[in-house]
Amino acid sequence: MTALSAPPNSAQDSERSLQDLIQSQRAFFATGKTKPLDFRLEQLNKLKSAITERQDAIIQAAQDDLGRPEFEGYFEIGVTAELSYVLKKLKSWVKPQKVGIPLSQMPGSAWVQPEPLGCVLIIGPWNYPFQLVISPLIGAIAAGNCAIIKPSEIAPATSKVVAELIESTFDPSYVAVREGGVETAQALLAEKFDHIFFTGGTRVGQIVMEAAAKQLTPVTLELGGKSPCIIDSDINVEVAAKRVVWGKYLNAGQTCVAPDYLLVHQDIKSDFVKALQQVIQDAYGDNPAQSSDFSRLVSDRQFDRVASLIEGEEVITGGQTDRGDKFIAPTVLDSVSWDAPVMQDEIFGPILPVLEYQDIDDAIAQINARPKPLALYLFSRSQSLQEKVLSSTSSGGVCINDVFLHVAIWGMPFGGVGDSGIGAYHGKTSFDTFSHMKSILKKPFWLDLDWRYPPYAKKLDFFKKIVSLS
Repeated sequence: MTALSAPPNSAQDSERSLQDLIQSQRAFFATGKTKPLDFRLEQLNKLKSAITERQDAIIQAAQDDLGRPEFEGYFEIGVTAELSYVLKKLKSWVKPQKVGIPLSQMPGSAWVQPEPLGCVLIIGPWNYPFQLVISPLIGAIAAGNCAIIKPSEIAPATSKVVAELIESTFDPSYVAVREGGVETAQALLAEKFDHIFFTGGTRVGQIVMEAAAKQLTPVTLELGGKSPCIIDSDINVEVAAKRVVWGKYLNAGQTCVAPDYLLVHQDIKSDFVKALQQVIQDAYGDNPAQSSDFSRLVSDRQFDRVASLIEGEEVITGGQTDRGDKFIAPTVLDSVSWDAPVMQDEIFGPILPVLEYQDIDDAIAQINARPKPLALYLFSRSQSLQEKVLSSTSSGGVCINDVFLHVAIWGMPFGGVGDSGIGAYHGKTSFDTFSHMKSILKKPFWLDLDWRYPPYAKKLDFFKKIVSLS
């Protein structure tokens, strides 16, 4: 091989291929074919049909990647509900929205016109590896964009399913998939996009935002954080325990809105911990490793990180681990310190620390002393306590007397605040995220008063009156 030759799959060829792909998408977008409502609806219906036809493969891939039980695998298929919602509402979203104009601007008319951004990049995570790339894609298509998807290489079975589904449904000049690892992500981030949508951890989110800043590319960052769960004394203990256990141990705790830790009122702590233990026993049996309803950690790296958080803590339920099976039992920790390693970062695994509080103001102060979480949970019958917590804390979203389910209300935005994310999506919010809201003013020629034109002599008083009336 001479110094001038290169292997056919060299990084240089890959870079050219990526640039060609982006150029082909920009050329297709420039034709205007993505903009008509009928085209968008047709593509969304094609996507919905493709998902429905492949749902068995999608569920199997989730099991291969995460040991996901079939029931929980259907959470990946939940995007079809969002698709149905968007298909029903899109006609009204694309319409121009009239805006009133002040007296000083009359005669005239003003409106806001949603228009697509162009070519967007969607980078997905590994914990819900199908749903969390398809959901933002729905918004990108609904808004009239072209898109490139980068699935997570840590969930290879799902990445393959996503690639096959997209490649068989759409022309790559419209929607395409680029599989690969860190090098692929870096190559994508080095290119110019009109928007980048990233779901994942805070550290990588910072890298994405830094790369986007070099291109002045706007970003949506769906991150995470330590979502607190406050347990008041005035609750139904059994129901609250069942809901907490379900939300915490779903997907082995690898959910960005899982309750990260409990703040339990001291008057009810003993009873609530016993209820947690009983619910875990009922749900997963004497040996959760044998349960067909409990997922596994996604990788050895994640296993090692999560398992290390148990060390030195008081385990009152669970604690068993099996690295070969990437299994960590549903675990409850008691007498946890705020300074413990398990309380420093998002756990993202099946470990539930229990802390107690006496004064709700102290509990709120502890929550507010930390980065704003993606979700906050409160179990309480007290209306006044609900209002106090809502008004005294900041989080991406709140769920009262339940967990997780607020995420699946398509009429509400889902996103973080501060360290837990930038921007939001779902339903209309996804459409807005991938749209530019263009402000338009239209004026006729038939009336053109000269109050705004020089010379300004003797016009200032009249101008002041117009401004005051506006």
